[in-house]
Amino acid sequence: MSEFTIRPATANDAEPIRAIYNYYVTHSTYQIVLKTAEERAAWLRDRSERHPVTVAESDGGVIGWAALSPWKSRCGYARAAEASVYIHHQHHRRGLGRALLLDLIERAKAAGLHTIIGGASADQHASLALQIALGFEVVGTFRESGRKFDRWLDVTYTQLVLP
Repeated sequence: MSEFTIRPATANDAEPIRAIYNYYVTHSTYQIVLKTAEERAAWLRDRSERHPVTVAESDGGVIGWAALSPWKSRCGYARAAEASVYIHHQHHRRGLGRALLLDLIERAKAAGLHTIIGGASADQHASLALQIALGFEVVGTFRESGRKFDRWLDVTYTQLVLP
Protein backbone atom coordinates (compact mmCIF):
# COMPACT_ATOMS: atom_id res chain seq x y z
CA MET A 1 0.00 0.00 0.00
CA SER A 2 1.20 3.47 -0.72
CA GLU A 3 1.58 5.93 2.12
CA PHE A 4 -1.44 7.69 3.49
CA THR A 5 -1.98 10.95 5.29
CA ILE A 6 -4.60 11.91 7.83
CA ARG A 7 -6.09 15.37 7.59
CA PRO A 8 -9.24 17.24 8.60
CA ALA A 9 -12.12 16.57 6.24
CA THR A 10 -13.27 19.30 3.88
CA ALA A 11 -16.54 19.81 2.03
CA ASN A 12 -14.97 18.01 -0.95
CA ASP A 13 -14.72 14.85 1.15
CA ALA A 14 -18.47 14.54 1.72
CA GLU A 15 -19.01 12.25 -1.27
CA PRO A 16 -16.20 9.74 -0.57
CA ILE A 17 -17.21 9.70 3.12
CA ARG A 18 -20.79 8.97 2.06
CA ALA A 19 -19.70 6.21 -0.32
CA ILE A 20 -17.55 4.48 2.30
CA TYR A 21 -20.31 4.72 4.91
CA ASN A 22 -23.04 3.49 2.55
CA TYR A 23 -21.05 0.33 1.84
CA TYR A 24 -21.37 -0.50 5.54
CA VAL A 25 -25.07 0.39 5.56
CA THR A 26 -25.57 -2.47 3.13
CA HIS A 27 -23.12 -4.85 4.87
CA SER A 28 -22.88 -4.30 8.61
CA THR A 29 -23.71 -1.07 10.44
CA TYR A 30 -26.94 -0.68 12.36
CA GLN A 31 -28.06 2.02 9.92
CA ILE A 32 -30.55 0.75 7.37
CA VAL A 33 -31.17 3.76 5.10
CA LEU A 34 -28.43 4.93 2.77
CA LYS A 35 -27.17 8.47 3.34
CA THR A 36 -27.77 10.98 0.56
CA ALA A 37 -25.12 13.40 -0.68
CA GLU A 38 -27.09 16.29 0.83
CA GLU A 39 -27.33 14.61 4.25
CA ARG A 40 -23.64 13.84 4.38
CA ALA A 41 -22.67 17.35 3.25
CA ALA A 42 -24.89 18.89 5.97
CA TRP A 43 -23.45 16.51 8.58
CA LEU A 44 -19.94 17.56 7.60
CA ARG A 45 -20.81 21.29 7.74
CA ASP A 46 -22.12 20.88 11.30
CA ARG A 47 -18.82 19.59 12.70
CA SER A 48 -16.66 21.47 15.20
CA GLU A 49 -13.17 21.36 16.66
CA ARG A 50 -14.53 19.26 19.53
CA HIS A 51 -16.31 16.93 17.10
CA PRO A 52 -14.07 16.77 14.01
CA VAL A 53 -14.08 14.51 10.98
CA THR A 54 -10.77 13.38 9.56
CA VAL A 55 -9.91 11.41 6.46
CA ALA A 56 -7.12 9.08 5.45
CA GLU A 57 -5.99 9.93 1.95
CA SER A 58 -3.78 7.97 -0.41
CA ASP A 59 -2.90 8.77 -4.01
CA GLY A 60 -5.40 11.63 -3.99
CA GLY A 61 -8.34 9.54 -2.81
CA VAL A 62 -10.10 9.14 0.53
CA ILE A 63 -9.69 5.56 1.79
CA GLY A 64 -11.03 5.98 5.31
CA TRP A 65 -12.56 8.46 7.69
CA ALA A 66 -13.11 8.99 11.39
CA ALA A 67 -15.28 11.26 13.50
CA LEU A 68 -15.94 12.30 17.06
CA SER A 69 -19.61 12.93 17.71
CA PRO A 70 -21.50 14.09 20.78
CA TRP A 71 -22.23 11.12 23.03
CA LYS A 72 -25.52 12.57 24.32
CA SER A 73 -27.23 15.93 23.89
CA ARG A 74 -27.53 16.79 27.59
CA CYS A 75 -25.02 19.35 28.88
CA GLY A 76 -23.54 17.02 31.46
CA TYR A 77 -22.18 14.84 28.65
CA ALA A 78 -20.37 17.71 26.89
CA ARG A 79 -16.90 16.25 27.56
CA ALA A 80 -17.78 12.79 26.25
CA ALA A 81 -17.70 11.87 22.58
CA GLU A 82 -18.36 8.81 20.49
CA ALA A 83 -15.69 7.69 18.03
CA SER A 84 -16.51 6.31 14.58
CA VAL A 85 -13.97 4.88 12.14
CA TYR A 86 -14.79 3.58 8.68
CA ILE A 87 -12.26 2.17 6.22
CA HIS A 88 -12.91 1.60 2.53
CA HIS A 89 -13.65 -2.12 2.26
CA GLN A 90 -10.71 -2.69 -0.10
CA HIS A 91 -8.20 -1.20 2.35
CA HIS A 92 -8.68 -3.24 5.51
CA ARG A 93 -5.85 -4.61 7.65
CA ARG A 94 -3.30 -1.99 6.62
CA GLY A 95 -3.14 0.09 9.78
CA LEU A 96 -5.60 2.76 8.66
CA GLY A 97 -8.12 2.15 11.43
CA ARG A 98 -5.43 2.26 14.08
CA ALA A 99 -3.94 5.46 12.67
CA LEU A 100 -7.33 7.18 12.40
CA LEU A 101 -8.40 6.17 15.91
CA LEU A 102 -5.05 7.25 17.40
CA ASP A 103 -5.45 10.59 15.64
CA LEU A 104 -8.99 10.96 17.07
CA ILE A 105 -7.68 10.26 20.56
CA GLU A 106 -5.12 13.06 20.23
CA ARG A 107 -7.73 15.45 18.83
CA ALA A 108 -10.06 14.58 21.71
CA LYS A 109 -7.34 15.37 24.24
CA ALA A 110 -6.55 18.67 22.53
CA ALA A 111 -10.26 19.58 22.53
CA GLY A 112 -10.52 19.01 26.29
CA LEU A 113 -12.67 15.91 26.12
CA HIS A 114 -12.58 13.56 29.09
CA THR A 115 -13.81 10.28 27.64
CA ILE A 116 -14.35 8.58 24.30
CA ILE A 117 -17.04 5.97 23.79
CA GLY A 118 -16.52 3.28 21.18
CA GLY A 119 -18.77 0.52 20.10
CA ALA A 120 -19.45 -2.08 17.51
CA SER A 121 -21.73 -4.94 16.77
CA ALA A 122 -20.57 -7.73 19.06
CA ASP A 123 -19.69 -9.85 16.02
CA GLN A 124 -17.30 -7.17 14.67
CA HIS A 125 -14.28 -8.69 16.40
CA ALA A 126 -11.63 -6.68 14.51
CA SER A 127 -13.24 -3.34 15.42
CA LEU A 128 -13.53 -4.26 19.08
CA ALA A 129 -9.99 -5.69 19.18
CA LEU A 130 -8.62 -2.43 17.75
CA GLN A 131 -10.41 -0.38 20.39
CA ILE A 132 -9.14 -2.64 23.18
CA ALA A 133 -5.59 -2.58 21.79
CA LEU A 134 -5.64 1.22 22.05
CA GLY A 135 -6.71 1.22 25.68
CA PHE A 136 -10.48 1.19 25.47
CA GLU A 137 -12.17 -1.04 28.04
CA VAL A 138 -15.33 -3.03 27.41
CA VAL A 139 -18.04 -1.47 29.56
CA GLY A 140 -21.02 -3.51 28.45
CA THR A 141 -22.97 -5.34 25.82
CA PHE A 142 -26.58 -4.62 25.03
CA ARG A 143 -28.21 -7.88 23.94
CA GLU A 144 -30.47 -7.92 20.90
CA SER A 145 -30.58 -4.13 20.82
CA GLY A 146 -30.54 -3.86 17.04
CA ARG A 147 -32.15 -5.74 14.21
CA LYS A 148 -30.77 -6.09 10.71
CA PHE A 149 -30.44 -8.82 8.10
CA ASP A 150 -33.43 -10.61 9.69
CA ARG A 151 -31.58 -11.21 12.93
CA TRP A 152 -31.11 -9.59 16.31
CA LEU A 153 -27.72 -8.02 16.95
CA ASP A 154 -25.82 -7.28 20.14
CA VAL A 155 -23.76 -4.11 20.49
CA THR A 156 -20.66 -3.92 22.68
CA TYR A 157 -19.57 -0.56 24.06
CA THR A 158 -16.06 0.42 25.04
CA GLN A 159 -14.68 3.48 26.80
CA LEU A 160 -11.37 5.29 26.98
CA VAL A 161 -10.93 7.77 29.82
CA LEU A 162 -8.40 10.32 28.65
CA PRO A 163 -5.49 11.33 30.90
